[in-house]
Formats: sequence, C-alpha cells, structure tokens
Amino acid sequence: MRVLVTGATSLLGRVTAERLIARGDEVTVMQRRPSGLGCREVLGDIADLAVVNRAAAGQDVAVHLAAKVDVVGPWSAYMETNVSGTRHVLAACRGAGVGRLVHVSSPSVAHSGSALVGAGAGPADPERARGRYARSKAIAELEALAADSPGLAVLAVRPHLVWGPGDTQLVGRIVERATTGRLPVIGSGAALIDSTYIDNAATALVAAVDRCGRVHGEALVVSNGEPRPASELIARICRAAGVPQPRRKVPLALAWLAGAAVETVWASTGRQSTPPITRFVAEQLATSHWFDQRRTRSLLAWRPEVSLDQGFTRLSAWYDSSAAARESRPPVHRTSPAGGAGTPAE
Repeated sequence: MRVLVTGATSLLGRVTAERLIARGDEVTVMQRRPSGLGCREVLGDIADLAVVNRAAAGQDVAVHLAAKVDVVGPWSAYMETNVSGTRHVLAACRGAGVGRLVHVSSPSVAHSGSALVGAGAGPADPERARGRYARSKAIAELEALAADSPGLAVLAVRPHLVWGPGDTQLVGRIVERATTGRLPVIGSGAALIDSTYIDNAATALVAAVDRCGRVHGEALVVSNGEPRPASELIARICRAAGVPQPRRKVPLALAWLAGAAVETVWASTGRQSTPPITRFVAEQLATSHWFDQRRTRSLLAWRPEVSLDQGFTRLSAWYDSSAAARESRPPVHRTSPAGGAGTPAE
C-alpha cells in the first residue's frame, strides 16, 4: 500500500514507518526535518495545509502521529499543531481521495484524574481532560472520528505510555531526573500503570493500517496489558539505565500543589524548559490507569510481541551498548572561547 506517516521523526513514528517499509509498503513520511528513512519525504509543518496536501497526494492510507507533546507552551501552540494540524490532515485526505486514516491519539483524552481500572477507551472529553496536551488531543480525536464516513474510514488508536530504547519522553525524563537526584516516588508507588513497549505500539499501528475500514469510527487503547506498580516501572527503567533509583516518597497532595505552583511560575515567566513536576504528571504517577485490551486485540487481530520483561532487557542492553560506544571513542579536545584547550568531550 501507499502509506503516509506524519511525525516520522518521533520514536513511534519512526519505528512505525520502518515496519511499514520493511514489509514492502510504499511509505511517504512528513515532518519538519529529514528522517533518514530512505523513503519519500515531504518536509514541512503540519500547520501548513499546502505541505500536507502534497504529502497526501496519491496515498491509500494515512497514519497521523505529528503532535505537540510537551507539557509547557501556550494553548495556541497546541491548537495549531494538534487541532489545526489534524484538520489539515482530514482536509488533505478528503481532497486526495485517501480512503483510510489512522489517527494516533492518547488515553489522556479520556482521563479526568481519577483511577482507571480495567477501563475501556471511553469517550474523549476536552472539558475534563487534564492539561493542554490532553485537551487539544481530545478535541482533535473528536473531530477526526466525526469525519468518519463512507469516503474516509477513521480509526483512532491511543497507545499508552510508549517507551523503549531512544525514548526521550518517559525514559529520558526519568533517567535525567534520577541522575540529578530529583526523582521521588509520588504517593505510595503502588498504583498499577499500563505501558507499551515501542515495538508493540508500532505493530499495533501497522495492524490498524490493515484493519481500518473494517474497523472504524471508534477509539482503541493499546498497551502491553501488563500493569505494574508505578514504583516498579520507575525502578526498572533506572536499573536498565544504570542510574540511582528513587529513595524518597512525596505524598500526592504535596506533589499536586507543587505542580500547580510550578505551572504558575512557568506560565508567568514564559519558560520553555520541561518543569520538574506538573499536576498532570503527579496524578499520572500516583493514580492507577490500566486498560481492558480484549476489544483492541480482537478488532485489530493483534497481540504484543515483546513482554515488559523482554523490553527492560532490551533497554538495558541499549544503554550498555551506548555506554560502550561512548567509551570506545577517542577524546575530542574542543577549543575554549579563550583560545586554550578545552576539556575532553564525549
């Protein structure tokens, strides 16, 4: 098939595109910078309709992953990328006669902060979703599913907490904070949380490409289906990366108040760096959220191929190989601004 993948420089976008290419599909990727995937590329912003039209031309199916996933930034930035960008993809698909659209969403669109225990997908709810990312993605999902029609089959897929080697979101942030000693356990650490190893998330999207049309007009949550205590997930990521595991706990109420204060400071000062805590992150780490996968697996004819234990083994091996690669490089001496020799740099 001819498949368009937007946002192919993200971890999930890249692995999904690689899977499609490997099985023989004719893949076009669209993002702002070159992906190096060796397939047709259309470079540009999802907010530019002309670029999206060019990318969609001649495609059979589109997989829309491009999104602003940060926890900081003005509402207008989330609207431009996540909502207007989705509208552009919908318009381009209709204009080019693309028959199927797999819209990649998030379980956060239906999470109001309370525990989700063996939950189904649930309807996206922009009014109750927590944080600008979740609210904007909820709006985008509702508009995408509303566009489901005989001429354009739309299926929304919500991968939950995707992680793996090279992940800069969940894994990268946990490792960075653990390294600097700024990683507490929020609450008791006993909250059961689903997550999704990267290869499984990608194969689920490939399955959605194949099943979209027979399955359409609804949202499906994707996860490994192996909920683990939050403290265990964090500890195993730290162990795989060889960084200190958290040794202190912070009550949820205190973490939530700290998140509210931090968000106020970041908003008032216009900071673009990732804040140390937000209310959404505090709730996510202290509240159970795991999902019934039976409908997803039945409709997509899909099963995870990598267990969490296997995933942690692969993550550990990746960190080991990355460390070995760094150690094998000769030191590079940089010239300091004063003109003298700098310190060796990796």
